[in-house]
Amino acid sequence: MTTTGDKILDKPLTEIGGKGLFIKEVEEALLRGEAQIAVHSLKDFPTEYDTKHFTLAAVPKREAVEDVFLSETFETLADLPFNAVVGTSSIRRAMQIKAFRDDLIISDLRGNVDTRINKLKNGEYDGIILAHAGIKRLGLKKSVKYIEIIDTDLIIPAMGQGALGIETVNDEKVIAAVKPLHDLRTFVEVSIERDFVDTLNMGCHAPVGVNAKIMPDDSIKIKGILERNGKLIKKEVVIAFDEWENAGKDFAKEFK
Repeated sequence: MTTTGDKILDKPLTEIGGKGLFIKEVEEALLRGEAQIAVHSLKDFPTEYDTKHFTLAAVPKREAVEDVFLSETFETLADLPFNAVVGTSSIRRAMQIKAFRDDLIISDLRGNVDTRINKLKNGEYDGIILAHAGIKRLGLKKSVKYIEIIDTDLIIPAMGQGALGIETVNDEKVIAAVKPLHDLRTFVEVSIERDFVDTLNMGCHAPVGVNAKIMPDDSIKIKGILERNGKLIKKEVVIAFDEWENAGKDFAKEFK
């Protein structure tokens, strides 16, 4: 299906306005009975949605959460020359790239993954930033000469990045059908991230990044970043696993 966010390619996402740019048409199809199950990129799924008619019934095991730098000429983001042009449609990525290299020129980049990579290959950008998960899922890791996985200390991902959200109509049989896809650890991580963004009342296309990661000892490391009044606020905290239910809300309060 084609959504509003897919159709309007001549404006930055922040200028289109509204939440749910990539789910509206899909939910309308569910309401019409054309489908009972919808698969979304969870980072595009708003923290507030129509719970009267739908439920987020399952969150499958997460793919890679990091962003990646792609270039035909330069091996890493750090290798880019002065005033190089970097393509991204995300103000979250843009603000963190500028914090790392203020000289870089950020240029808006829209379209599907293939379109974005073709624009890179055509020389419109010196490098582009995409989600690692999308590149992996589409089997495009060999489509560009250089791909650098960007550490989450440098660019903190968007809430829910790398995860899928399985939305269903409110029908017990349909909900039960998708429950085997649910992964508890991923659900815990993305729930913290979604609560963080929701508490701050910031959407998925706002200048905010957050990542919760369950560590080998079952503690949870949470990183967050946002822009306020032209300044970046960046924090990190480690909590016990049994504290996860309120962790996103509590962490958000440290940014207010």
